Amino acid sequence: MNKCIAIPLENGVLCAHFGHCQQFAIVEVENDAIKNIRALTPPEHVPGLYPRWVAQFGVTDVIAGGMGQKAIELFNQQNINVFAGAPVKNPSELVTDFLAGTLDLQTNYCNHGSHQHSHGCKH
Repeated sequence: MNKCIAIPLENGVLCAHFGHCQQFAIVEVENDAIKNIRALTPPEHVPGLYPRWVAQFGVTDVIAGGMGQKAIELFNQQNINVFAGAPVKNPSELVTDFLAGTLDLQTNYCNHGSHQHSHGCKH
């Protein structure tokens, strides 16, 4: 399986809130093995920008912690699958788990509804 997986990072591990990341790990996978991992600094966050920005790198999948429904829809419009609710780990661990089918996805803790929440997620 050949894939290109984007993972939002903060201090080298998965960023809990997608739109607040410092960098993205772009992980290239060929024949179910990690071939390359590079960290790229995204442009300043503007709602709707990151899906188009990561798409330019040939990204097929995003592994995220928390992500709003609108962002998920925008990624899907770019033909990018979203796997939200991932644990805070480094990119290599996350992709290895993903490829093995053992990635432990929990509830998307940034799933916006009509409720107010105080964890600082502003999408």
